[in-house]
Amino acid sequence: MQVIENLKVKEKLYKEKLDNGLTVMIIPKKGIQKKYIIWGTNYGSNDSVFVVPGENEATTVPNGVAHFLEHKLFEQENGTNSLDTLTSIGVEANAYTTNDHTAYLYECTDNFYEALDEFMDYVQHPYFTDENVEKEKGIIAQEIKMYDDDPGWNVSFNAIKAMYVNHPVRVDIAGSVESIYKITKEELYKCYNTFYNPGNMILFVVGDLDAEEVFECVRKSNHKDIERLQEEIVRFYPEEPKEVKQKEIVQKFPISMPMFSICFKDDKVNIKGEELLKYEVMTDILTDMLFKKGSLIYEDLYMKGLITPNFGAGFSSQIDYSYTSIGGESKDPRKVKEIIMNYIEKFKKEGLDKEAFERTKKKHIGNFIKYFDSVTFIANNFITYKFKGINLLDYVEVMKKVTFEEVTERLRQAYDDVILTTDIIVGFPNETDGE
Repeated sequence: MQVIENLKVKEKLYKEKLDNGLTVMIIPKKGIQKKYIIWGTNYGSNDSVFVVPGENEATTVPNGVAHFLEHKLFEQENGTNSLDTLTSIGVEANAYTTNDHTAYLYECTDNFYEALDEFMDYVQHPYFTDENVEKEKGIIAQEIKMYDDDPGWNVSFNAIKAMYVNHPVRVDIAGSVESIYKITKEELYKCYNTFYNPGNMILFVVGDLDAEEVFECVRKSNHKDIERLQEEIVRFYPEEPKEVKQKEIVQKFPISMPMFSICFKDDKVNIKGEELLKYEVMTDILTDMLFKKGSLIYEDLYMKGLITPNFGAGFSSQIDYSYTSIGGESKDPRKVKEIIMNYIEKFKKEGLDKEAFERTKKKHIGNFIKYFDSVTFIANNFITYKFKGINLLDYVEVMKKVTFEEVTERLRQAYDDVILTTDIIVGFPNETDGE
């Protein structure tokens, strides 16, 4: 067992790699009532073309398989549903799929070890039949159609589709109605056996628990007959150009005020670990300085009545793609875009405020330390960052290394009009207008 102590956030991380390759990590939190466990696999919706370890040819599966697997894993051969079983013993269980990983989790105050047995069992025992796979297709199809009617989801996803030409991030995580109806139980088993190998997974636990007791229970419940992953899973992603696919998407929805998303596609990709973390925190600081409430851009837009208080901005980063998004509601989204671009040019010419940089940096460090009081924040972010080659405990140290000069240089590189895309959801009072 390896013990990693971080004095900045005053936490100890206990880590062990089991014989079959599963990485188990625990952060004990004395005095915290909630206990939280998350089991993630480095497999998401982007991974539709890959080579199964031991094979030579690439396998291609329909879009949406990772999400489909997440749905089906709760169903057991004896007819029970593990989600219901966990709920019945007083724990709140869930699962989710992202572009790069899938995770299963539960949180509770009591019955942690009783729930652990069921949790370890269902994640390691898939049960797919032609009948239950066919039934699930209708359920997921309804979920996809539900999102199609959500203007907030559409404005975000349309922006991604406008930015990316080839990258699978432009495909809905759930796939399409057409793609999910092509999924077979054989494909589900193939993807499960490839990506749910313990060597491709991480189990993370946080709460008022004894680390050695948790390790022992996980060892006993861990699948013993899975061959350890001996080589990295080869995944294929298409080459992505710097340019965006299209400058603007306009979609009509029956809403009272247009929604918009102004996005900047980042072309610095295929970095990981501390390099990626530093790039992320630099951009987070810059984004906060430019667009947070109280910034010059925000105050100007708000005083002119061009934005509502839900205006905001953020940076999304993964190993192979990243982008900045600025969004909200406005009666004139194109005017908002014009003002934002003018301000960006002004900052590029005149420079940033160094005092504002120092305040923003201190705020980010303080917020991060405060967030470590939340077991939910710790667990979910540990998994997310670990699959990017990052130890979350390094965040404060990396943030402290970021300099004003580096953020200034990041400003010069970012927000290039060549890689800008704008997505607008046009609202109108009723469905007969705006045709």
